Amino acid sequence: MFCLFINAAMKRYFVRFGVSLLLYAVSLVLSVLAFVHFRPTGVVAYILAVLPALFIVAQIAAFALYLSEEKDEFVRNLQIESMLWGIGATLSATTIWGFLQSFVHVHPLDLILVYPLYCALSGVSYAFVNMRYK
Repeated sequence: MFCLFINAAMKRYFVRFGVSLLLYAVSLVLSVLAFVHFRPTGVVAYILAVLPALFIVAQIAAFALYLSEEKDEFVRNLQIESMLWGIGATLSATTIWGFLQSFVHVHPLDLILVYPLYCALSGVSYAFVNMRYK
């Protein structure tokens, strides 16, 4: 039977992450619509382009706050280890793709995909790290 223990630090993390994810989605849609329909220029264009990324920074900050608030050292260690594997896999994949771009001229990697790649790889690595202790 699967049982998920959610403590106070996790609850605060889910709220912070959820709010930042919602604001990211709203700001992304608004930015895309603004660029498609109004074609902003100058400072407004820069603000609209950067706005969704600020909420990704908020997601990263929410996770950092969670790690600082998590009292269970074992749970915190699992999270940190999976993050490290995710970072390593992301750096490896993007470096390999960079060499392919330079020498084989494959399609350039859109940098906007690096954070979702990191999240996916961290999630996969969490599953593997967690399996060691089952």
